[in-house]
Amino acid sequence: MSFSSITKNELARIPITNDCCKLAELAAMVRMCGTIQISGMNNINIKFTTENAAIARRLFTFIKEMYEGDIDVMVRRNKQLKKNNSYLIVIKDMNISKRLLVDVGFLNEEDNINILNINYKVNKELLKNRCCRRSYIRGAFLGAGSITNPEKTYHLEFVTSNQEHSEDISNIINSFGLNSKIVLRKDNYVVYLKEGEQIVDLLNIMGAHQALLKFEDIRVLKDVRNNINRLVNCETANLSKTIDASIRQMEHIEKIKKYMGLEKLPKKLRDVAEIRLDNPDATLKEIGLMLEPPVGKSGVNHRFRKIEEIAEDLKGV
Repeated sequence: MSFSSITKNELARIPITNDCCKLAELAAMVRMCGTIQISGMNNINIKFTTENAAIARRLFTFIKEMYEGDIDVMVRRNKQLKKNNSYLIVIKDMNISKRLLVDVGFLNEEDNINILNINYKVNKELLKNRCCRRSYIRGAFLGAGSITNPEKTYHLEFVTSNQEHSEDISNIINSFGLNSKIVLRKDNYVVYLKEGEQIVDLLNIMGAHQALLKFEDIRVLKDVRNNINRLVNCETANLSKTIDASIRQMEHIEKIKKYMGLEKLPKKLRDVAEIRLDNPDATLKEIGLMLEPPVGKSGVNHRFRKIEEIAEDLKGV
């Protein structure tokens, strides 16, 4: 099971007792995974489609609790490519369908419920409470959201076909101090978060605490692994740099020894040259401690630069 499915299963089992929060979640579901069917003169039916049984059960329960009436549940078995079953929640009662659409702000009752005058913008009255905003985000995620496995990359998104609705979702998310963004992907508008910390915050806002803990475990492990890799790479680079410098210093000293003789070097340079010949793997700090009196890294490096200058002057020899 994907990380996204695990998260949705957890969210779909969160108990809600307040009708205002149920309505906010339904409002998001209508816009994200709902379909309005029209037949005859203003005969309206609503159909919800989902591949998650827990979400289908949640939709059925909420609608049944708030709008007692005729609600059908159907399962479509998809044998092609071994895909998941599709669950259809159908509200056949025209009066319930209209009441639901009016309650979630999708239709305006004052306009005699004109199906041609639908409203994708979210009714602000549904979101006046913090708990209702959290429920709306949760409903939007259950309807058409997804989260990538954090072991691969950090990405959480909501997909909607309406620009106004995408802006509403982004504004609701950002009201909690987050920084969601919108991008157009083919014919859909995608509201997304890509920063690990912000995804953790949003999971907490929606109430997916188990998914949050798993996400954090993976994130911490990845951070530790990345830090170790950086340290190893840094140590490897420093070691390579030290080895290259040592080889170069040995070449300069050998050249001076061959064409000029180390005895002709000033005592300070001769001492550091002889120690390098005896200790080809030693660092500048270690060479400095072997000198009498001891010298710091910068002092040892300065002496090797002097040796290099003398060796360069012997190029023509």
